[in-house]
Amino acid sequence: MGTGHFFWVIFYFASLCSASLANNAKVNFREKEKKVLDQILGAGKYDARIRPSGINGTENLPTYVYVNMFLRSISKIDDYKMEYSVQLTFREQWTDERLKFDDIQGRLKYLTLTEANRVWMPDLFFSNEKEGHFHNIIMPNVYIRIFPNGSVLYSIRISLTLACPMNLKLYPLDRQICSLRMASYGWTTNDLVFLWKEGDPVQVVKNLHLPRFTLEKFLTDYCNSKTNTGEYSCLKVDLLFRREFSYYLIQIYIPCCMLVIVSWVSFWLDQGAVPARVSLGVTTLLTMATQTSGINASLPPVSYTKAIDVWTGVCLTFVFGALLEFALVNYASRSDMHKENMKKKRRDLEQASIDAASDLLDTDSNATFAMKPLVRHPGDPLALEKLRQCEVHMQAPKRPNCCKTWLSKFPTRQCSRSKRIDVISRITFPLVFALFNLVYWSTYLFREEEDE
Repeated sequence: MGTGHFFWVIFYFASLCSASLANNAKVNFREKEKKVLDQILGAGKYDARIRPSGINGTENLPTYVYVNMFLRSISKIDDYKMEYSVQLTFREQWTDERLKFDDIQGRLKYLTLTEANRVWMPDLFFSNEKEGHFHNIIMPNVYIRIFPNGSVLYSIRISLTLACPMNLKLYPLDRQICSLRMASYGWTTNDLVFLWKEGDPVQVVKNLHLPRFTLEKFLTDYCNSKTNTGEYSCLKVDLLFRREFSYYLIQIYIPCCMLVIVSWVSFWLDQGAVPARVSLGVTTLLTMATQTSGINASLPPVSYTKAIDVWTGVCLTFVFGALLEFALVNYASRSDMHKENMKKKRRDLEQASIDAASDLLDTDSNATFAMKPLVRHPGDPLALEKLRQCEVHMQAPKRPNCCKTWLSKFPTRQCSRSKRIDVISRITFPLVFALFNLVYWSTYLFREEEDE
């Protein structure tokens, strides 16, 4: 056997020995972990029903529990039910002097448990919770770590549906604050106190995306409550959400503006086009009413007026006003036609009277001498009446008004006044709607900045 071959044989046996020693060391190490768990959690040695003592084993001081969490996702924010759903990893950390153990010269960093009932647990609950569940796929998403100094870390992944009372006065230009409240159910502050963990107690997943909201910021605070049974420790996280306005601009505001503008087309149609103007007004009115009812169907019935209610109400008023304008135009058109017919009849009668008077004058000028004295009598009633009629028709017209002169630029043969109503509406409606937009946006946008 050569020297090289002998060297490889020795190396192979050395590797087998080292692997065997390593496996034995691992087995021994796991056995030591088991012995430590049996030592601190064995029967008759640890009672999970008893609250841990305070700092440095002081019995009179409360147990301090430090809380932090990681927001994994926010699935929805429901305006109608006033609630939101969140998935988070929730962590609690406290010290239990009874769970101290030897770390075997730093080799045993911590012990891991998956059964929460083996150790004492704080009685924390979410006070504004509506629904919630744990995650058990593939295994229950929960663990407990026990450190050599007796510190206990409890971590669990949960999904919650929480109540979020909303103020919708500025909807959809609003910001909402949704809270996550955690409190002790049975232990008072004399026994148990919850504290936020120092240094970034709340973490949020990167690229958090919500369909209609943006998470601007979050604040941590305390919300201890006093009842007739004592004072209870409470923690809260305030999540500030800003509503994305682009969706509502495209789906609500622009379509409403288009409906209002379409209703103004009626002002440019002829007064005689009754079916076209009526169908246009009724169609836009029904469409605007349907749009308004669809918006209100997705919102809870509240006792105050929302910003979207002001917008849809004014737009509906403009559309309804355009329909009433046609009714006024139609009435004025029929009235003008009646007056025109009366004037025509009066002109015909006057013309007939003038022709009769002219014929009578021509007859008087060719009469005999015996009839000439009839004309020369100054008190003759027939002659005076004829002269009065001639003076009325020969009177000079009055000086026209400047407004009437401007409106007279749009004359028609039969419906002069109705045409002027249409012309005034063409200018008045857009100007008033533009003024409303100026007041609306300046009011609600500035109020939104003040609320910040």
